[in-house]
Amino acid sequence: MSDAKRPDSEGLDGAGGAPRRVRAAALAYDPNWRAPRVLAKGYGQVGQSIIDTARAHGVVVTDSPELVDLLMRVDIDREIPPELYLSVARILAWVAALDARGPFPQPA
Repeated sequence: MSDAKRPDSEGLDGAGGAPRRVRAAALAYDPNWRAPRVLAKGYGQVGQSIIDTARAHGVVVTDSPELVDLLMRVDIDREIPPELYLSVARILAWVAALDARGPFPQPA
């Protein structure tokens, strides 16, 4: 998940219209785990690298600034807290539906 500035979004924070820096968090889920885990997270160049690596490997990237804010508080390799289960479950269900449709092109 990311809140990367997109050409079609304002990409501004609430403090005087300064450009928003890229933030990203990568999640993974294994049926043997109790909950999804944060595998990587970062700001700026690190955040952009997470997004670029995900896209290069065909991983779906979503734009969810509010969820990224919350995921940035979770330590790497830790399960997400129960308060985030519903939000993350909705995204995982959406990704599963996309996977069921077959491959689709990733944006450049």
